[in-house]
Amino acid sequence: MTIIHNPKWWKEATVYQIYPASFKDSNNDGWGDLAGITSKLDYVKELGVDAIWVCPFYDSPQEDMGYDIANYEKVWPRYGTNEDCFQMIEEAHKRGIKVIVDLVINHCSEEHEWFKESRSSKTNPKRDWFFWRPPKGYDEKGNPIPPNNWRSFFGGSAWRYDEKTGEFFLHVFAPGQPDFNWENEECRKAIYDSSVGYWLRHNVDGFRIDVGSMYSKVEGLPDAPITDPTVPYQKGTEFFINGPRIHEYHKEMRKYMLSQIPEGKEIMTVGEVGVGNEEDFRDYTSAKEGELNMMFNFKHTSVGESPECKYELIPFTLKDFKLALAESFLFIENTDCWSTIYLENHDQPRSVSRFGSDSPKWRAISSKMLATLIISLTGTVFIYQGQELGMSNFKNRRIEQIKCVEGTGTYAAIKRDYGEDSEKMKKFFEALALISRDHGRTPFPWSADEPSAGFSKDAKPWIDMNESFRDGINAEAELKDKNSVFFFWKKALQVRKEHKDILVYGHNFQFIDLDNDKLFMFTKDTDNKKMFAVFNFSSDNTDFSVPDNEASYTMFFGNYANSNGDSRTLQPWEGRLYLLK
Repeated sequence: MTIIHNPKWWKEATVYQIYPASFKDSNNDGWGDLAGITSKLDYVKELGVDAIWVCPFYDSPQEDMGYDIANYEKVWPRYGTNEDCFQMIEEAHKRGIKVIVDLVINHCSEEHEWFKESRSSKTNPKRDWFFWRPPKGYDEKGNPIPPNNWRSFFGGSAWRYDEKTGEFFLHVFAPGQPDFNWENEECRKAIYDSSVGYWLRHNVDGFRIDVGSMYSKVEGLPDAPITDPTVPYQKGTEFFINGPRIHEYHKEMRKYMLSQIPEGKEIMTVGEVGVGNEEDFRDYTSAKEGELNMMFNFKHTSVGESPECKYELIPFTLKDFKLALAESFLFIENTDCWSTIYLENHDQPRSVSRFGSDSPKWRAISSKMLATLIISLTGTVFIYQGQELGMSNFKNRRIEQIKCVEGTGTYAAIKRDYGEDSEKMKKFFEALALISRDHGRTPFPWSADEPSAGFSKDAKPWIDMNESFRDGINAEAELKDKNSVFFFWKKALQVRKEHKDILVYGHNFQFIDLDNDKLFMFTKDTDNKKMFAVFNFSSDNTDFSVPDNEASYTMFFGNYANSNGDSRTLQPWEGRLYLLK
């Protein structure tokens, strides 16, 4: 089996994602920083992870929390200095922790010098580094009409008019995030040297590649099909996701990366691909093709969201979740590809609120069940800061408290197109309460200390705290409790390493009773082992049947300390892993 017989450090690693603004404030200004991360590396080491992925810390006007980069080679002053970053990398390496950084190169900030030059005149040498187009025409009020009808991910048109030269520039995300024109070879080379080469020369161990499927746009940038005639702008993703030259660009960039590292060093790349089919995913992650080591799929974290509008909920079913989660890794069967396993990141709500139960009675145990599920699946495990504490969503926030540009932009677009009291707005707020990106961005709760849980000394954090730190959901409390979610995660990661043959590299994944609306059950194999996993996604005691009554089942891990592996009844939110003999 190919995936078993090609072991790599990055396949077996657990990666801990850090959101710098919200991890640890070392200088009491209300913002996390790189020195704060360095000060907490021993905590990260205690958890038992192998690498950290640090979200963007580069110089930025922060329209989208650092995903709008003004200088790839400079740390944003609020996060510290370049020297602070180099020290963080060095201290992580001393502890055996590798460092992965964000590579955000579909777009930059409008404050980047390259874009400033590009917008200065139609004849500037960097004009073609971005997508500039004249208006399609003018409306009855004389306002310029965008070149096409694409909708931005953050609401409204994907085009912004620039008065200076009388043309629009493309931004599929926020208006201050102009898309690079990857067709321009000179632009690509500059991107590689500034964003990739600089950090490889400063000893990072790899990159998480932001929106890595969007660099190649369809020639001509045609109008999107009209799927919602009630609004002027439509979903245009078919014209800029998995585009015609995307694999060419990734091969070229990987070749550049390898030219910048010493012989024998193996860097890790994980691409935010998001959507596509199995063939797309294999093209990106095939070792032979030489593009990405692995990729993130969004399908399982989007279950229950309308495909037309993220902030419009549709019925969530466990079957849909099972199928979508399996899609993350089934495509690697009998290939030289690899993938990832995750439930949380900086763009997602808290998994226990989304997929488990965040009620006081079941929050901890269902957090442990989700941890058991994650470590049981094939692929590289990613966990997000606070997930190891079982953090849940915050409660009852007004739109004025929301910081995420996606949420505020969608709110503004719905208010403009439908009205404040519309049914569309009601659905938006229902969705925002469950899936706002801000849920994962609240400051990390280091203690129960007022006013900000040890995140800052006494400065007001940049975003409001999740008040659950007062209820024992904080690092200090959990480090004192051997039965905490933190220590369960630590044990789970140890078990994953001890049984890496079946947990990391297992193959031949098979659903058991796929239609069951309470139980998630499957088997998978190695060359000489078979594992059966069963998870109860309900608050009820639930009976289950094993797939082969003649086999001998030995339970080797679960989330209940008092579980009887011989019992065929699961307690609420219980998960068990069995080896079959």
